[in-house]
Amino acid sequence: MSHDNPYSEAQFKTLKHCPAFPERFGLLAAARGFAEAFFAHYNHEHRHSGIGYHTPASVHDGTAAGVRAQRGAVLDAAYATNPARFGHRRPTPPKLPSVAWINPPTPESAQNM
Repeated sequence: MSHDNPYSEAQFKTLKHCPAFPERFGLLAAARGFAEAFFAHYNHEHRHSGIGYHTPASVHDGTAAGVRAQRGAVLDAAYATNPARFGHRRPTPPKLPSVAWINPPTPESAQNM
């Protein structure tokens, strides 16, 4: 079923629609090299709208809250300098996503981590 893992399905669609995705790979090594570069960019550089314009790595490793706080400070300073720019409504950075699991860990598996 195509809806078994919506996160994997969304990432696969992004991969297939990447402008650099070739029609065919000549060698398995070429496919692996492309995938390695793609997923490194996707997870560590590309900011995703669905997770508050953070990278998946930042959300996963817990640094997103600090990044969001820094963004808030920058927005506060910009608002203080020119409130009319924002329609006299204080801007806020996008909210962080809540936790989402496909298979939530059980108490037993959390003890083994």
